[in-house]
Amino acid sequence: MSHGHSHGESARRHRHGIEEAHGAAGHDHEHGHDHDHASAHALGAHAAGASMRRLGASLVVTATVMVAEAVGGWLSGSLALVSDAGHMLTDAGALGLALVAAWLAARPADDKRTFGYRRAEVLGAQLNVGALLVLSIWIAWEAVDRLRTPHEPIKLGLMAIIAAIGLVANVSILWFLHGEHSLNARSAFLHVVADTVSSVAILLGAGAMALRPGLEWLDPVLSVAIAGLILWGALRLILEITDILMESVPKHLDVGCVCKEMECCAGVIAVHDLHIWTISSGLYALSAHLVVHTDAMGRNDDILNAVKLELRRRFGIDHTTLQIESADYAHVHDYQH
Repeated sequence: MSHGHSHGESARRHRHGIEEAHGAAGHDHEHGHDHDHASAHALGAHAAGASMRRLGASLVVTATVMVAEAVGGWLSGSLALVSDAGHMLTDAGALGLALVAAWLAARPADDKRTFGYRRAEVLGAQLNVGALLVLSIWIAWEAVDRLRTPHEPIKLGLMAIIAAIGLVANVSILWFLHGEHSLNARSAFLHVVADTVSSVAILLGAGAMALRPGLEWLDPVLSVAIAGLILWGALRLILEITDILMESVPKHLDVGCVCKEMECCAGVIAVHDLHIWTISSGLYALSAHLVVHTDAMGRNDDILNAVKLELRRRFGIDHTTLQIESADYAHVHDYQH
């Protein structure tokens, strides 16, 4: 029994020695690759955490100022302030959705959702669009009613103070969000830009009405202008959502340029059945058939590495599905359009 055990132990040591000798040359390379991969993963996790902290801080500031503007608008009688509070409500919604989408995007893919939950941000953006459309219609309706029917005088001092607070808050939120790239965060950024303009307009309007008491109509007119900004942001978001759901080519990419770059890789004769689409903000996918020289068919891995490297380096496309075929491939099993 002990002899058999010693013999097995010797065999294991022998195999281990062979593995060490056989793998010594590639050990450093593999270790470096694993180290780089781990470093990249750690950096990505750190960036995601920082992004969620910025979004969270922006959401807290937005919600606080939203309540202040709503209360201040009600106490002062300013529809413009109430309108801006409504706009900030949609900003808070967009930021909240961006936070939820970022959390969902970090969840791993499974057998049912092979891309994970990255499209959650698109669903969130759709909800945001609906809220923007309803809000813009309500503000416009209230503004027209105020233009037709005189209301109580506006408390301009309170209106100006709340608008100034809103302006400072919006500038700070813009600073928080300037480095964000997700769909909902960018939509919120655009809304906050509009809010910043609105706050400046409300301040100027309060000053003008203080100097000229007969300019009370400025308040509902400013409200209509804010409603127009909300509607413009909603339309832009609708177009972006539509492009994603229709799996359109991302606006910053040119199919001809991508195809040409792939064909310039050694061994590739032509590219066909090329599709490029957006999965979620910053995540682009590509599928294509690569026609290669017959004498290059034994270098499939080298060709794939070269093409994928160019796609990642030149166009930022990380998710690629490539089929290699020779010039003699007859396509008899392909779907005929």
